[in-house]
Amino acid sequence: MTETNWLKYAQEPKYWLLAIAAGLISLQLTLASRTNDIDSFGTMFMFWGIVAFLIWEKQENLKLESGIFASFFGITIIALILLKSSSISGYDVFIRISPLLSGLSLGILASGIKGLKQYWQELIVLAYLIIPPGLIGVFVDVSLLTAKSSAFILHYVGFNVIRQGIYLRLPNGSIEVYHGCSGVHAILQLLGLAIVFLLMFPTTRNQKIIVPIVAVIVAFFVNSARIALLAVLVSLSQPEAFKYWHQGNGSVVFSMISVAVFGLFCWFFILREQEQQNKEKQNS
Repeated sequence: MTETNWLKYAQEPKYWLLAIAAGLISLQLTLASRTNDIDSFGTMFMFWGIVAFLIWEKQENLKLESGIFASFFGITIIALILLKSSSISGYDVFIRISPLLSGLSLGILASGIKGLKQYWQELIVLAYLIIPPGLIGVFVDVSLLTAKSSAFILHYVGFNVIRQGIYLRLPNGSIEVYHGCSGVHAILQLLGLAIVFLLMFPTTRNQKIIVPIVAVIVAFFVNSARIALLAVLVSLSQPEAFKYWHQGNGSVVFSMISVAVFGLFCWFFILREQEQQNKEKQNS
């Protein structure tokens, strides 16, 4: 690329916005990775990818008009994000809030405060990241439900399992289904995807109710299967395998399975059905 082309791109505001957005996203993903919470990092990575896709799809229709005051306000928010981020070394609540603040600052820089309505879908997606996993535990004891579900799976496939509260006891070992392994992260992740799906595709009133319910059910039972596997690995005295499926990349595999199952449901029972209905209308 010649120097003239570089100067041409440097004079385009959208390329500056793209560079700032890439920097903010990289910063937040780096902070999330330092918490050693694979589920939270994966959710943030996926949601930022969804936001980028949504922006890309409507880039031609965006109005990039921002005044001096709006630009100053947006830059101030970014400066505060950078200042706060420099003092974070481990987990911090700000890591959950910063994606929405970054989205707001970028939207204000690009289109001003009045132009934020263009990005309402993206802001909803980023706002969803603020929800703490512990919030579900306030309404329902997910750990106990997960223990019951995992015990049922183990019993169904032929294992001699005894459940005592949130403990699963097999002949040669036992595990405790505490809050962090209860599937709360998986449920929130898939519920977020359900919200994104409803934002992106036209659906009926019944489908708007069914999709989130299916997301919760899929996430819950896939995680229950993971807990059942962990119990078997403990019983078989396989500490390395247990560590892999508990805290390593194995946990991500089950997350991918949940997303794949939910995606197949959305495709076969909603999108494909709508496509067939549209064809029938055209033929009639």
